[in-house]
Amino acid sequence: MSVHDELTSVQRSLDELFRSLGRLEKQLGTGGLEMRRVRADANHLRESVALLRDAAASPAAPKRPDLVTISDAPYDPALWVDSDDEGLGARDRRAP
Repeated sequence: MSVHDELTSVQRSLDELFRSLGRLEKQLGTGGLEMRRVRADANHLRESVALLRDAAASPAAPKRPDLVTISDAPYDPALWVDSDDEGLGARDRRAP
C-alpha cells in the first residue's frame, strides 16, 4: 500500500473510533474524567494524522548537510591564549 492509502485507512479507523466514542458517550455520559481523557486522546490522534498527511503531501527531500573540510595543518597557537586546560585550570595557575 502507498502512504496515501495507509493514511486513508488510518483516517477511516479514526472516523469509526469517533463514531464509537459518540455512542459510548450517550451511554456513559460526557462528565467522567475517563471519557474526557479518551476524547482528548482521540483528538490528539486526529491532529497527529493531519500532520502526517501534510508531511506526506509535501515530501521535502532530506537536505544533506554541507561538508566542511578540516585542514591537517596545525592550529594557530594564538587560538589557545587565555584558555583553560580542561580539569587543570588556567596555564599560569596550579591545579586545585
